[in-house]
Amino acid sequence: MTFIKMCGLRDEATVDLAVDLGVDAVGFVLADSPRRVSAAQAAKLRSRVTERTVAVGVYVKMSLDDIVATARAADLDHVQVHDLRSADDVRLLHDAGLTVIRAVNNGAGASVSEDLGADLLLVDGAVAGAGVTWDWQDRSAVPRGRWILAGGLTPENVARAVETSGAWGVDVSSGIESGRGIKSPELMTAFANAVRKADVR
Repeated sequence: MTFIKMCGLRDEATVDLAVDLGVDAVGFVLADSPRRVSAAQAAKLRSRVTERTVAVGVYVKMSLDDIVATARAADLDHVQVHDLRSADDVRLLHDAGLTVIRAVNNGAGASVSEDLGADLLLVDGAVAGAGVTWDWQDRSAVPRGRWILAGGLTPENVARAVETSGAWGVDVSSGIESGRGIKSPELMTAFANAVRKADVR
């Protein structure tokens, strides 16, 4: 079964729907973004997530100390960081008891083959959160092993993207929105259904 993460959730209704849809993870953006929530808001949303769904804090351009502090304040055990620089960064987060998803931007100079010791790798488009696809067929841009595909995914293209790229999981944000930062229940449902239908083909 393809791992599904829905990111940039900001209210109780969309968190509840994501959990009801059986997605594997939900993401709360704690960095500067139209989808940003505070640590206190994330903690409140986190309390609605069941044990079968992983709650992930999403970070970019934040210090490691701030990442650890906000993750603790939000009661989050998993963090997705878009600008990890070294294995020492990952080790510090691990030492704080956090599971680390390393996010890299395709075409932004970060090597998908470089192993910094993170627990999981997410490959996004050239600009994180922009909803722009990248060349999933380019095998030089696709990592080996278990990884998450992000960047421009929608209910219409996600099945083809998984089949083409061989990704273990998918991460969606703008592709399930009716407007910038506004999640659409209909698109959330359609996305989850498209992935699950592709899984049983």
